[in-house]
Amino acid sequence: MEELQFRVSDFLTATICRAALVTISLGLFLVSAAAGQTPAPVPTASPLVNPTPTPLANPTPLPSSSPGQIVVPPTVTSNLPAEPPPVAPNFRANIGPLPSGQRVGVDVANQLSLTIEDAVGMALENNRNVEIARNNREINEYNLKAFRGVYDPLLASQSYFESVTTPTASAIGGAVNGAVTQRRFFGTSSLSGLSPVGGGSYSANFDSSRTTTSNTNSFLNPQYPSVLTFNYTQPLLRNRSIDQNRRQIEIAKRNVDLTDSQFRAQAITTVYQVEQAYWNLVFTLRTLQVQLDAVKQAQAQLESNERQVRQGVQAPIDVVATTSQIATFQQNAFVAQQAVTTAENQLKTLILGNRTSTEWDRPIMPVSPVDQQPPQVSLETATAAALKNRPELEQIDINREINKVDERYFRNQTKPQVDLFATYSSQGLAGTTTERSIDPLTGQSRVPANLSGNYLTSLANLFGINYPTYRAGVTISLPLGNRTAKANLGRTLVEGNRLENQRAQQEIAIEADVRDALEAVRSTQLRLAAAVAARESYEQLYESEQRQFRSGTTTLFLVLQRQTDLITARGRELFAQTDLNKAISDLNRAMGRTLEENEIVVKPGAQIDSLK
Repeated sequence: MEELQFRVSDFLTATICRAALVTISLGLFLVSAAAGQTPAPVPTASPLVNPTPTPLANPTPLPSSSPGQIVVPPTVTSNLPAEPPPVAPNFRANIGPLPSGQRVGVDVANQLSLTIEDAVGMALENNRNVEIARNNREINEYNLKAFRGVYDPLLASQSYFESVTTPTASAIGGAVNGAVTQRRFFGTSSLSGLSPVGGGSYSANFDSSRTTTSNTNSFLNPQYPSVLTFNYTQPLLRNRSIDQNRRQIEIAKRNVDLTDSQFRAQAITTVYQVEQAYWNLVFTLRTLQVQLDAVKQAQAQLESNERQVRQGVQAPIDVVATTSQIATFQQNAFVAQQAVTTAENQLKTLILGNRTSTEWDRPIMPVSPVDQQPPQVSLETATAAALKNRPELEQIDINREINKVDERYFRNQTKPQVDLFATYSSQGLAGTTTERSIDPLTGQSRVPANLSGNYLTSLANLFGINYPTYRAGVTISLPLGNRTAKANLGRTLVEGNRLENQRAQQEIAIEADVRDALEAVRSTQLRLAAAVAARESYEQLYESEQRQFRSGTTTLFLVLQRQTDLITARGRELFAQTDLNKAISDLNRAMGRTLEENEIVVKPGAQIDSLK
């Protein structure tokens, strides 16, 4: 009864206000007509946003007026845009055969229940961007192996037969018929390589052959010459502490670390995207349910109105109004269903490995609790965690290490080239003595006994070091000016300064990111509390309006308005809750704790372990 009296009082108050506004308008009209001016429209009340008026920078002075004269401000009617050309005037849609109202490509009866942990696990296992990051890591591992392969020793050999005929016109040359023919089977083997310590290079060569000749002056025919040679070169200044090969290896090592960090960053990004897409799907599904509930409520209202029209309590136009409300809610429901499909496909794109997966035909049913609890963390703690965990800073630090390697190398290249080299060789020889080797006076062979023999005798002389050769020296190379090396060093130093500035700028961006994320969590918490209060109030208002409508003290328009307000309030409540969940996810990302919060461990070698 008290509520009825309250509504009657409101009705009388509104009637009196309307009468007062009409009276004021009539008075203004009469005064304006007497002054020869057009009456100004009656202003409508608007909520006061800022109680303190803000003065205009350049206020437009109003024309002077005498006391009691009403001044009407100038209008901007003459400044309106020109009328557009008529496009589809009197348009009325031609409704043809309607498609099915079911979703496209999914079997609603075959739902896929999915927690957010399951979605994250499927994404880390199937997501192509994660696989690409893992491939990049494997590529850099192979690059490192390739650069280290420069220190693999090189074993080479060559064997051939050779016949050389040389024209000779001298009897001293041992020519037969004016020519000397020499034939040999030659073989050589070598082992060479670079030293990973000190930047030196080494080589070992072994040559041997079997030679026959038509030279009549030869004492050994056939003969077996052999040579064993060792060479070593050691840089003393340039290329001693670091050279191009060791520089490339050091950079390749850090590139592997860089791709590890990039893989971790990709894992964080993927988990974050899955979380955002998951809560978007939750919101769109709940929004669809709210819109369907609105349609059902409106249909129930329509049935009630139709009964009251048949009983003569309501006018038939009330049925038309309710029908239009149902049509509006139906449009909202179809829009919400389209949003569900879009959000679901976005999540499936992240968690499914290929387009032929059977899960494409199954609608996803999120089952994780919606009421996520935000972390209680201070700004200082969140910022410290971000500066410690964010992969962006880690990647900049790795690039700085690469820059230090370049700086060390190019600084070394400004030194003169001073190399110490040493060579040692031993020779062996043996063969079958000829008649020419016999001394005609003594009848003894003029060939030493250790040179008379076969191939094994030659090797014995070789390894017996009976005929050694030594050489040692220094090679000096000094480019005048050396501007190339100095320019490379200068560029590297500037690059180091650029990386320092990049890190400082990234720290600023992280500071702002953490502040924004933390503010978003707290603001969304407050917005959620306000949305809950608003929804509870609108529920009470809608129930009250329905009771008043049944008692005949209000209109259908107000009932439908309360119904629309309640639907909007429910949507805002759910929107605030899902926004809070997404804000929590964004805060974990900003602090670099996305993987830790999901109990995911990224191991070296782009391996992912889940502790859940």
